[in-house]
Formats: sequence, structure tokens, C-alpha cells
Amino acid sequence: MQSLEHPDRSVGGRFSNLRSCLATLDSVPGPSSPSVSDDRSGTDTYHWDDWTLAELLAAKGPRSVSLVVPARNEAATVGDVVTRVRETLVDTVALLDEIVVIDSDSTDDTYDVATDAGAVVHRSAEIRPDLGTLPGKGEAMWKSLFVTTGDVLVFMDADLLDWDTHFVPGLLGPLLTRTDIELVKGFYERPMVGGGTAVPFEGGRVTELVARPLISLLFPELAGLHQPLAGEWAVRRSLFEQLHVPHGYAVELAALVDTQRSRGAGAIAQVDLGTRAHRHQSLRDLTGMATQILAAALARVGAGPQVEERPPAVTLR
Repeated sequence: MQSLEHPDRSVGGRFSNLRSCLATLDSVPGPSSPSVSDDRSGTDTYHWDDWTLAELLAAKGPRSVSLVVPARNEAATVGDVVTRVRETLVDTVALLDEIVVIDSDSTDDTYDVATDAGAVVHRSAEIRPDLGTLPGKGEAMWKSLFVTTGDVLVFMDADLLDWDTHFVPGLLGPLLTRTDIELVKGFYERPMVGGGTAVPFEGGRVTELVARPLISLLFPELAGLHQPLAGEWAVRRSLFEQLHVPHGYAVELAALVDTQRSRGAGAIAQVDLGTRAHRHQSLRDLTGMATQILAAALARVGAGPQVEERPPAVTLR
């Protein structure tokens, strides 16, 4: 396990760094400044139907692609996710080479449901037991590097309600057709479902209230991303295995920041996937998610407390 912290490990040093960071934020101009504006044009952006399946199959060539679905207590939805993708993109068109579900300490029937649907299922805690186990989504995604074979990894959440299988080819488009793209984020309309009514444009609360303001202030090169915390994204194995990975909810933000720093913002693209709905958490439950994202972001600018992260998987083979 890896701790990300500033070289000055003292309490005084950390708070000094935090004060410096806050002083920098205080000097940032207001909303009229381009650095904090809602200008989202800086990232290469595509639509999911910019490529046909035939074009993607031809572009794929000898490369292999793994779909990874991290899941915790998602027995109600994971079977549908696996079944529909398998029937469309494995059995009918061989765009995917494997569908792997990483069961993150579920206490329901997630493991059995995903297995019956046709996925290869691994319990996160049982993958590389010599490395120990930590709770969280990031841990499941990091552990997937040890049990998948794909040159390209596509991640999808297991709790999808309103979605379609075009998510997968949409995310693969830039990676299979461009050699300079290494990570692709999905974005979509996210209606908040409550009381049987879908209210458009009110999903992604942590994204809009925490992640995007943080990015605009601390990592403006990534301000063009619509939904940086989207659970649907794709990445080259050669990149992901070299990244430090938070074991919780900050995995998506950390991957973006570290990719931008190591490869440049031009290595990141985004794809409009249409509409996506999933089960929403209460505001109280979102507190932990927001805290983890804040901590990971501050650690990457040398402020705040240390953050426990998994080391690059390539160092552990």
C-alpha cells in the first residue's frame, strides 16, 4: 500500500502547505475568468455513434478488450448488465474478449447472479491475498489488473438502470482509432430518480458540487471534462497499471489527474453516451465520497493529510 503525501511529513508542514494552497485559491479571479468558467471545449469530445461496430472491430485488430464491473451488493442489477453486454458484444459481435465482475465484499447474491449471467467473477479479497485487502471501488478496479488479460480495460458500474450496451463501443472508439488517446471518460444526462419521477439534469451531485469546482481551481487542464467521476470509462492497461490507485471513491479523479500529469491532457478524451440512470445515495452517504475525493485532490497539490493508495500494479508482478 502507498501513502501519497508531501515530502514535509510534519503536521506543521502539511498545514503550511494547505495554507499556501488556500492562499492560491483566494487569488483566483471570479466566475468571469476563463480559468473557472464553464468552458468545456478543451477536451476532445465524441458521440457514441461516431463509429460503427464494423469500424471498431477492424480497428481493434489483434488487441484484446476486457470489461470490468466492480460490484458490491448489486444482485438486483448486475445480472442484467452482464447478460445484455455478453449477448451483444461477446456472443454476437466479438468486440469484448472477457467480462469480469469483481465482487467487493458483497453480502447478497451478487457473486452467483453475475456468474449465472456469464461473467467471470472474482472476490476482490481473494485476488492476490499476499497484497492484503482494502474496502472500496478503487480496490476492486486495481485488483482487476491481476485477473484480466485485456490490452484495454472498460469499466462499468453494476447498478445501472437506464442504459444501453452502446456504452461499451462508445468508450472504446477513441482508444481503438487513435494511438494518442490513453483514457476515455463517458458523460451523459443523469436524471435523479425519486418517488417514481425522473427529474432531468439533477444527477451527479458530488460531481457538480465537489469534483468540478476542485478541478477548475486546482487542475484547470481537466476543466473540459463534463463528468469526471463517471463510472463508465476506459483506459489502456499500459497506463492504468502505472498509476497509484485510491482504494475508495477517488479512483476516477486520481486517474484523470495522474494521467494528465504523466501523459498530458491530450491523452484524455470524452464520449457522450446519451442517458444513464442508477441508484442514488442519500446526502449523508455522499459525505464519505466527497471527503475521499477532496483528500485525493489535496494530496496531489501537496496539501491536506496523507492518503492511502495502492501502488502501481506493474511494480508487483
